[in-house]
Amino acid sequence: MLDDVAAGKIQLPDFQRPWKWDDDRIRALLATVTLDYPLGVAMTLETGGEAQFKARPLHGTEVGPGVAPEQLLLDGQQRLTSLFQALKSDRPVETTGARNKPLRRWYYIDIAKAVDEAADRDEAIVSVPEDRIARGAFGRGTAWDLTTRENECENGLFPLNLLFDPEQTGKWQRAYVNGGDDRWDLWSEFQARVIDTVKGFKVPLIRLPKETRKEAVCSVFERVNTGGVVLNVFELLTATYAGDAQFAERNGGEDFSLIEDWRAIKSKLSADYPVFGTLDKDSGQETGLSSLDFLQSIALVRTYERKQNFLVEHPGATNAPAVSCKRRDLLHLPLADYTQIAPKAEEALSWVGRFLASQHVFRERDLPYGSQVVPLAAIGVILGNTVKEPGVQEKLARWYWCGVLGELYGGVTDTRFVRDVEQVVAWVRDGGSEPDTITEANFQEQRLHRLTSRNSAAYKGIYALLIKEGAIDWFFHEEPIGEQTVIGQYVDIRQVFPKAWFERHEVDGASMSSIVNKAPLSYLAQQTMSSNFPSVYLPSFERHTSSPGDWFDDIVSTHLIDPKALRADDFEAFYRDRTERLLGLVDRAMGTAVREGASDGYTG
Repeated sequence: MLDDVAAGKIQLPDFQRPWKWDDDRIRALLATVTLDYPLGVAMTLETGGEAQFKARPLHGTEVGPGVAPEQLLLDGQQRLTSLFQALKSDRPVETTGARNKPLRRWYYIDIAKAVDEAADRDEAIVSVPEDRIARGAFGRGTAWDLTTRENECENGLFPLNLLFDPEQTGKWQRAYVNGGDDRWDLWSEFQARVIDTVKGFKVPLIRLPKETRKEAVCSVFERVNTGGVVLNVFELLTATYAGDAQFAERNGGEDFSLIEDWRAIKSKLSADYPVFGTLDKDSGQETGLSSLDFLQSIALVRTYERKQNFLVEHPGATNAPAVSCKRRDLLHLPLADYTQIAPKAEEALSWVGRFLASQHVFRERDLPYGSQVVPLAAIGVILGNTVKEPGVQEKLARWYWCGVLGELYGGVTDTRFVRDVEQVVAWVRDGGSEPDTITEANFQEQRLHRLTSRNSAAYKGIYALLIKEGAIDWFFHEEPIGEQTVIGQYVDIRQVFPKAWFERHEVDGASMSSIVNKAPLSYLAQQTMSSNFPSVYLPSFERHTSSPGDWFDDIVSTHLIDPKALRADDFEAFYRDRTERLLGLVDRAMGTAVREGASDGYTG
């Protein structure tokens, strides 16, 4: 196996993560093979089948770029790479030590300890620095100087990277035994116990045939790598697309890089629309809209078009292929289809960014459901310019808010993705029935009182709807809150009746944290409010804004708040009135009647 690794017959699929084993694990591995203890099963996939992946040689080998592998190593990378570098390479092993510090080490075995049955084999494996000088504790003194063969022999330390080279092993043996007659027997025992053992070591190998399907490769890889990070579809497709020979032939031998393509798309979207999150170009770490979201949108479009084409060719057929964006659909997304749909999906996502801004959702942290972007982008691709028509925008807004306020996009969403794409398109394009997301959406009054955390989609939704309604900040009062105010002035949900009021009146704070007692206001507005009752802080705002009381009451009213109740510090009247107003806001957004709950929610 190590010969095949050296020759490039065994290589890695490019979706494999980099090799990285520390010095202690490598020494333990070498002790294992010198004792002929079980090493664990390796697994390879024969090349030439359906699952075509870009390949790369194992770390530390000198395989030329034109060498095509016969097998791809799915399981055993860390072990085989470590063994190859330690036992067959003429370069030091690149590893790490304490606190992940990079090291370059040579590995030796202590002959005397290796043949001593009472000795611990782990202690016989010696790791020395790149310069082959092993220093004593705290860097003082020299424990071993192994810079010459004579010194290696004198210390009885055999360099393990010579083990598979008979000529070099023979020269080392002669130098060693010439140092004393007593070394002949020691060497003979070492030859039998260690060298012959390692040369005869068997690695159990599962060799998957080339007919193995791509999704099976992905599933197998995840199961055998339970200790690592789960392989995602994007990484697998990246390796698949990079191995697409037809694309490379059409593009002068250049491979397609899915990673670079996605990074360019995400960078532009994030720069234009903060709601889509961020992407660190150096580390590749991203927040918000993900590569999986993008691929799912493309898969929804592809399978929708496939189904529609089938129905055109087979009118009345009941066995049309399904619309889907499951894992298998992504794994079988051809590069040709990706390159054809991806630009349309990118354009649709730009429209989604504008649509969300029209609903006053500007920041990633304020997006109720990131998952709802997936079907929305697919709908944008399928409907094309139709989405820009005013009547269509109204329908899509109603569908969107039913999904948010009905809290229908939590948990597993694949099935809802499909239903929404098919039903919303039919509803908009052909005047079909209302989508299930609209008919199933339900928001009861009791839910309003329980919305206390911004982790809730409905909580974020009401926050956005208040801004959409035209709420004006109480500190920056010149115009209604918009994107610049939200981002520039740290607008967030702030308590109207502060904690101090509840403590002073010894009222149960259950209603204090409800969305009913909160409004979208700037950080500076909160600073004015935090330690005062409404009857105190409202005059402060009037003086700051130079607004007479009646004028400032109009500003307060833009938050669907009764200013009279606020000025009287009458929490109960405020809470009851605002509950009704917020239910009306929800009703308008969903286009359905809000069912009242059994309780008014006030616990004072």
